[in-house]
Amino acid sequence: MSIIEVNHVTKEYKLGQIHSLKTTALNQWRRLTGQPVEERAPFKALDDVNFSIEAGEVVGIIGHNGAGKSTILKLLANISKPSSGSISVKGKVAPLIEVGAGLIGDLTGRENIYLNGAILGISKAEITRKFDEIVAFAELEEFIDTPIKRYSSGMQVRLGFSIATSVESDILIVDEVLAVGDLAFQRKCFDRMEDLIKRQGKTVLLVSHNIRQVQRLCSRVIMLDHGRINLDGTPQAVCDSFYEQSDEKIKASTVLAPTRTDTSGELELMELYFLDHDDQRTDRLSYNHDCVVHFRIRALQRLDEVTFGFGFHTTDFLYLTTHNSEEQLHISHLPPGEHEIVCKIARLPLLPGVYSLRFGVTAGQAAGGIFYGENLKHFQVVGDVPITVREGFFALDAHWLLEGREVAEIPAISPNTCHICNAVHNRSIFEEK
Repeated sequence: MSIIEVNHVTKEYKLGQIHSLKTTALNQWRRLTGQPVEERAPFKALDDVNFSIEAGEVVGIIGHNGAGKSTILKLLANISKPSSGSISVKGKVAPLIEVGAGLIGDLTGRENIYLNGAILGISKAEITRKFDEIVAFAELEEFIDTPIKRYSSGMQVRLGFSIATSVESDILIVDEVLAVGDLAFQRKCFDRMEDLIKRQGKTVLLVSHNIRQVQRLCSRVIMLDHGRINLDGTPQAVCDSFYEQSDEKIKASTVLAPTRTDTSGELELMELYFLDHDDQRTDRLSYNHDCVVHFRIRALQRLDEVTFGFGFHTTDFLYLTTHNSEEQLHISHLPPGEHEIVCKIARLPLLPGVYSLRFGVTAGQAAGGIFYGENLKHFQVVGDVPITVREGFFALDAHWLLEGREVAEIPAISPNTCHICNAVHNRSIFEEK
């Protein structure tokens, strides 16, 4: 039986707009004379949303900023009303939407516990019974009779979280409030949430931009996009789709990001591109598949003892790997003119995401840098990956054992035969920059 039902819910907001004195007078004249007044169309934070939640379900709600996540939680918590449609909630709701919002600075921690408990519907007797537990969880025994205006911001949110999670309720609504306080206290928050979910069987709605957290805690995920439900399904499927959409947005927003180049004027980079495992030009490479990177250059004069190198980095310039050519390709001299340099990568180990490429060239016995550039090309890695390697940037060639016996026959990922990760010890091209 559904404990929450949302039927064709729309929530509109009238956007404010500052008019000039002339426009204000004209609009007032139009109203008096019965003429239509030019006004902005209302903003739909939610647009015909439908879903239901069964008792005991843990549902994550994800989406980009402005998707309508917090709006739906405020409607479910009865903080605001829908513009149209209906919402049915059966049971007592404990909202953790803005931790510490009701705390009053001039009151002590003790007084705020009783005040906020009353606001959340907890009786005085119940607050008294739980008082020591609330204070202990917030780790504020020494400061509980001090006005909270003297608390740090971390102390205040710890107290607010402790009060809110002490409410006896059927439904818990959580909006981006788990990452409060220091790391040790955040661990306590996660443990309390897991206790509410796994041992007490609460119905939980969780909004968070921490997608890994949503995958870990939730049994179902709803993805909102511009006020509408985009996907509703298993955490794995919905979160993977969200990652792909995020990667596409990152890729689109970084297309115009400036490259960083430094050249001696002896060589020009004309073009670089990828070929996928089907020998097709693309900016979308498949995880754990072969690919080839091509560099087309123009030497403006004869170059001796030439070494090429390239590497991958994140869009915020975290260097992930470097690979130089000297151990695999010896070029004693390179004549003037155009040349194409190719490097084949076997079973690309980068996990799905958006990355950038850097490229450098040295020449001469002293290996002097004659060209270096980074952020030269953005590309996206896509594809399904085993759950054992979902986090991070690349997959390890690793296999679990138990007392010398293999736990499961899982095919190991082959090492990258292009040695893309083995050349970190020799980074002469990049160390000069």
